[in-house]
Amino acid sequence: MSSLASDETTEFSFLAGQARALGAALPPVRRLRLPLPDGRALSALRYGEEPVEVTLLHGAGLNAHTWDTTVLALGRPALTIDLAGHGDSSWREDADYTGRTLAADVIEALRAWTDRPQVLVGQSLGGLTAAAVAAQAPELVRELIVVDITPGVDQSVGPAALREFYRVVDGASRDELVDRAQQFGFGGSREDTARGVFLNTRVRPDGRVEWKHHFAHIAAQLLAAPAAEGTVAPAAPAGILGEHGWADLAAVASPVALVRASQGFVSDDAEREFRTRLPTARVQRLDGSHNLQETAPTALAEIIRTAVDAGA
Repeated sequence: MSSLASDETTEFSFLAGQARALGAALPPVRRLRLPLPDGRALSALRYGEEPVEVTLLHGAGLNAHTWDTTVLALGRPALTIDLAGHGDSSWREDADYTGRTLAADVIEALRAWTDRPQVLVGQSLGGLTAAAVAAQAPELVRELIVVDITPGVDQSVGPAALREFYRVVDGASRDELVDRAQQFGFGGSREDTARGVFLNTRVRPDGRVEWKHHFAHIAAQLLAAPAAEGTVAPAAPAGILGEHGWADLAAVASPVALVRASQGFVSDDAEREFRTRLPTARVQRLDGSHNLQETAPTALAEIIRTAVDAGA
């Protein structure tokens, strides 16, 4: 067990402490499950009891709980979805985790779990998924906020380190995985990292602890596959960011905003391309790393709150 966890720890055990640290109220939180037409299931967290006006989508390798601190700081009813292959949602047999594919599940979820157009927020892979949702189902989205991602980002930034990190997909304990995460510079304090590891892992029947999300296992398989003599080692699945991202963003009818992290994946060139392609979109910068929902949750919550309240 992690030093933060005991046999009685649940996925909701950390929320009270996070709320106290923020000086925020702790809303009721429950897990939702939606059966999908192909037999898979989609999972999500519902914060609060009032009608939801903001839905948040996480990045690759994360899950709905990555938004906990941001949602607590936001102080509004919210829905955070585990994208396919992540958290408690089913894996895809075809391992297709591009934005347009993931969007189909999100559209099903919004139709089932919300009753009004959403401020749709997506970070990294979740941002491009959100753009696809807004393009395909404009009646479900009243504003789109993409966090530290554009279709033009350099895909060699970040993913290479993540693939190396996921060379090891399990451990004897959660503490072992916390140690590895900190060695790679992932997470913040040890307490924050331990919470993230607890929420993103599961204990197998053999007692070992493994990452929940499919990406870890895909990366490990690719790293373990030996290249035949004279051939190139297998590469990661092409186009995880999707080849249709710019077309999706161009088709979005609602207002669009990009929130860029000061130490994130969006370069100056990528921001300039975004501004050129979407001249009416807003661009805001926050001090923090790629996962702004974890490194700058209060500032990001304020941006989201402004969008939510503007439509009130």
